[in-house]
Amino acid sequence: MTDDQIWLPLRREFDRWQQAGRRARLWLRDDDAIEPTAALDSLLAITGQASVPLTIAVIPASTGEALATRLLRENHILVAVHGWSHANHAGPEEKKQELGRHRPADLVLGELRNGLVTLQGLYGPRLVPMLVPPWNRISAELIPLLGAQGFDALSIFGRTTAYSPIRLLNTHVDVVNQRGQRGNRPHADLVAELVAELKARFSRDDEPVGILTHHLVHGPSEWKFLTRLFRETGKHPGVAWMSARDLLD
Repeated sequence: MTDDQIWLPLRREFDRWQQAGRRARLWLRDDDAIEPTAALDSLLAITGQASVPLTIAVIPASTGEALATRLLRENHILVAVHGWSHANHAGPEEKKQELGRHRPADLVLGELRNGLVTLQGLYGPRLVPMLVPPWNRISAELIPLLGAQGFDALSIFGRTTAYSPIRLLNTHVDVVNQRGQRGNRPHADLVAELVAELKARFSRDDEPVGILTHHLVHGPSEWKFLTRLFRETGKHPGVAWMSARDLLD
């Protein structure tokens, strides 16, 4: 299958939105930023060139002025809070979690508050008061308590299926990970997932489609996919890239 054949279903889906006089909404979140790297520079370059707004989830305990200085040079960047230290506190037989039930809630919430304050000091108005839990997992008991710590939104992975006591801005297509596979995901699979998400919203556009990336582990396949995605979406009138702030306001 050629690249054009792989991407044709997405182009047709955007055409359908355009013919209906509508624009599909996409947003982009990248996780695990700590410091400036060559991979981060690549992500900033391709998103900047394509005018794609990007929200970067920064790990507060491990970051500092160097990353802030780099990101504040980019006008298309917002920052969110990626837990506190991205440390796993789950047992060996459990899925990894930093924000689970393994420690007292007051301790976990205190760390999250410290993370928010830390990044507010570094990024000021570029910070979106949105929590991105490491590994996209958080104990249900903590969610109603996030607002009291200063968070306005929560971003995890998957469709919003039930009431949440805090605003949700989720991601839905993971460029790197899927069911145990890490990296080199077939582009046809990624396109099919994105098309499926768009089709699910055509009758009821209740939630933007979030694309999730992890710049530190991207290889040639991931960079190629993103470059082509930005090219396919860049000038199509049936799609719009949105910033997290626009979606939450």
